[in-house]
Amino acid sequence: MDYSEESLRLHYEWRGKLDIRHKMPVETREDLSLAYTPGVAAACLAIAGDPAKSFELTGRWNTVAVVTDGSAVLGLGDIGPLAGMPVMEGKCVLFKAFGGVDAFPLCLGTRDAGEIVRAVTLLSGSFGGVNLEDIAAPRCFEVERRLREALDIPVFHDDQHGTAVVVLAALSNALEIVGKGLPGVRAVISGAGAAGAASARLLLSAGLGDVVLCDRRGAVWQGRGGLDPEKERLAGETNRGRFRGTLEEALRGADVFIGVSAAGLVSEGMVRGMGRDPVVLAMANPVPEILPDRALAAGAAVVGTGRSDYPNQINNVLAFPGIFRGALDVRASDINPPMLAAAAAALAGIAREDGLAPDRILPLPFDPRVRERVAAAVAGAAGESGVARLPRRAPAG
Repeated sequence: MDYSEESLRLHYEWRGKLDIRHKMPVETREDLSLAYTPGVAAACLAIAGDPAKSFELTGRWNTVAVVTDGSAVLGLGDIGPLAGMPVMEGKCVLFKAFGGVDAFPLCLGTRDAGEIVRAVTLLSGSFGGVNLEDIAAPRCFEVERRLREALDIPVFHDDQHGTAVVVLAALSNALEIVGKGLPGVRAVISGAGAAGAASARLLLSAGLGDVVLCDRRGAVWQGRGGLDPEKERLAGETNRGRFRGTLEEALRGADVFIGVSAAGLVSEGMVRGMGRDPVVLAMANPVPEILPDRALAAGAAVVGTGRSDYPNQINNVLAFPGIFRGALDVRASDINPPMLAAAAAALAGIAREDGLAPDRILPLPFDPRVRERVAAAVAGAAGESGVARLPRRAPAG
């Protein structure tokens, strides 16, 4: 199938991927009086007296805003908010299909971090959570930080934290296969933007021995000139030996390669120069840093990509629907590192139940256990870390 041609045809046919359907009946005069005036005034007055009732009397409890400025859309780059709309609609479909979460795209016509924060803050009363999507680094870090400070609902940047959760789950299982543990491992990440930064931090918090991040200029190290504030912080948290070389040099003897950068940056020779039974997670889309067959031919023990046509797809859809499902179910005020770690452990556990293999380190997104296990783990971690405002409700339909 020509996916591009067929997808374009379907977009023309359906004119988008979302619509709105009502839940309450509106078939009689009595129905109308209950769903709207005069009966609806009772719900309005209840919320006016206690704003928290907006989570009980409206769909806010189960609604997420998917927010973008269109500056870093998939592998397409800076295509703007209107051109990013099909991706945001698709994200909303995945929220519903895999998490039972109602999501709405907000494609904002500004690149100013302050304007994005203000717009989302003003609209936040309509939502139970905010998912930031495809906002370029380093602006995405500022937007997320300021929104988390301003709002009392979860703010989640999927390009950062969703990626990091699935990477941690995949790497944990890959290392199990090759008989290594996180504390003794040295990893190299190609790409020091949103996904690379969050993956490095979550892996280190899970016990990873050390990680070197590389950007276009090579290794990021403390004291390197020309770093933006976010990379300055990263430099202080990673690369404990202050390695200063290129990506190729960094990979010599490394146990793990994680790619969130660009096509073709890793050669077979670079993989051959890695340590014993290396793990290669090359996730650039649509073309990875090295194709799986080449990485395997060069001696990689376990290989994953971001693509669905190869085994071991590192796909955020395994994480974000269940993470938000769990957070919304307990009306969490935040999505914090313990919740991310719990989500990764739940994903890894499902794959281990089924038996690990070099071509099977993660469950498939269609596995019904993914949503329930991830949601339950996240809700539990929210309660234990003090950000849950409710006990977990029954799983949503």
